[in-house]
Amino acid sequence: MPVPLGTTARTGEKCPESGVWEVTTAPSTTAPIAKSNVMPPYSGRAVVWKLKRYA
Repeated sequence: MPVPLGTTARTGEKCPESGVWEVTTAPSTTAPIAKSNVMPPYSGRAVVWKLKRYA
């Protein structure tokens, strides 16, 4: 069962669900991230990612 859309994960944590993730702060971006991959930094800093849609 997939995690709900809107689930968040921080840089350095394992991705809980494959999908398109969006940075919650400005400047924002989206990235496809696969389940179990490590959530990446953005613009050289740790960020919080939010699941936008399933892959």
